[in-house]
Formats: sequence, structure tokens, C-alpha cells
Amino acid sequence: MINEILSNQYIFLILLMVPIAAIAGFFAGLFGIGGGLITVPFLFFIFEYLNFDKTYLMHLSVGTSFAIIIPTSLVSVYTHNKYNSVDHNIIKTYGLFVVMGVLLGTTFAAMAKTKLLVVFFTIVVFCLGTYLLINSNQQTISKNKFKLQFRILFGLISGFISAPMGIGGAVMNVPILKYFGYPIKKAIGSAATIGFIIALCGAIGFWYSGSVLNVNLPLSIGFINIPAFLIFIPITMFMAKVGANSAHKIDKKKLQVFFGIFLYVVGTIFVLRYSGL
Repeated sequence: MINEILSNQYIFLILLMVPIAAIAGFFAGLFGIGGGLITVPFLFFIFEYLNFDKTYLMHLSVGTSFAIIIPTSLVSVYTHNKYNSVDHNIIKTYGLFVVMGVLLGTTFAAMAKTKLLVVFFTIVVFCLGTYLLINSNQQTISKNKFKLQFRILFGLISGFISAPMGIGGAVMNVPILKYFGYPIKKAIGSAATIGFIIALCGAIGFWYSGSVLNVNLPLSIGFINIPAFLIFIPITMFMAKVGANSAHKIDKKKLQVFFGIFLYVVGTIFVLRYSGL
């Protein structure tokens, strides 16, 4: 009887992962993001529901999210590249400093406790949600050139923030590139490519840190959960292509507002869960 209940639980969770993966993949292609802002909170609650070690709930969610983003972002990058929407020069320079930021952020995340990572995630989610809602109707373009000092500063910041969040960083990098005069489509395509680099470095970092800490999490290597990875991958890869194609046809203002509201909901859920309410 118990085995039957457990079996039904896992079937339910697998079915729940399918629409989540589809949404994450679509947004990954549409906005050039890796989908981590959607994937991480849902993975967190799923792992919590399965009674995984609470000490490493956020670590496992973030690490798994990065692993999922790798193939998803590849599909997104390939599609955007077909539209000539990737600036390879910015990838070679700005991307280098983003990687440095990711390495610093991964080190911070590996040493932090789950509650600290949850607080960090929640604060950043509220900030990003506010930005998306406030700037949904603005098309601010700076005449400033993206000079080396700005590439170093913003690269380190976006990389550092992305690592503990399990995100590809495009939700920050798209506005940054837009601010420095890059057209929106070029900004999205380039941010998607940088997101792949962030995900690759982040996944390796969380796999390595989990291995060094010798964590013993069910069906996982380091801080990467294999079943979740295998379920998400085919769905997110397909939907990322759909989203990337849609990015060149759809008006994203309303979707940006919706995404901002979604982030507020996610942040509120985390606050309620960890405030004892």
C-alpha cells in the first residue's frame, strides 16, 4: 500500500514537471533567459515535498537548474544565431568577466546554508520583478559605449548574482545590453549565449562542490538531480526553440509584465514559507 502511494506521488510529480518544463523552456527562448527563475522554485518545492535533506535543498535546486539550462540555452542560441542576433564580440569580452563572477558566486553558494540562499534568491527575485514591471513601457537606450570598465563591473555582478540563483543571467544582461545601445533582439540573442556559458560553469561548480562535500542526495551527482534533469531536458529544448522563434514575432511588453508579476508571486511564496506563516 505504501509503495503504491509513493508510486502515485512520483507519477504526480513527474506529471507536474512536464508543464513546468514547458513554461521554463518557452520563456528561455522568448526572453533569452535560461528558465532558472521558473525552474529553481518549483524544483525546490518538489525536492522539499520528497523530504530531501533540507540542508541542501537550494543547492540541489540551483545545481539541477544549471544542468537543465545547458542544452536548453544551446537550442536558444542556435535559433537566435540563425537570425544573426548574437554579437560574438561581446561574448568574448563581457562573457569572460561574467564567468569570473560565476566562479565567485558558486564559491559563495557552496559555503552558504539553504536559508541564506533562499533569502538571497527572494531578494533578487523581488528586485528583478520590480524592474520588469517598472520598465515594461520604457525603451531607454544610452549613448554610452560599453567600455571595458563597464564590462568588468557588470560582468562580475551579473555572474556573481546568477550563480546562487541558478539562472542564466539574461534577465539582468538583456537590460544591461539594451542600456548600452544594443537592439533588443541582439541583446536577447547575446544574453542567451552568455547564459549558456554561465550554466556550464555553474553546473560544473555545483557538481564539484557537491562531490567535495560528499553529499548523499537521492539519485544525484553532486548537486545535480538526474531524474529531474532527464525529465526537463527534452521538453525545455523543444519549447526553447518555440520561444526563440516567437521572440521575433510577438509583442513582449505584456509578457514582461506577466513575468514580473510571476516573480512577485514566487518571492511572496518563499517569504511566507520561511517566515513561519
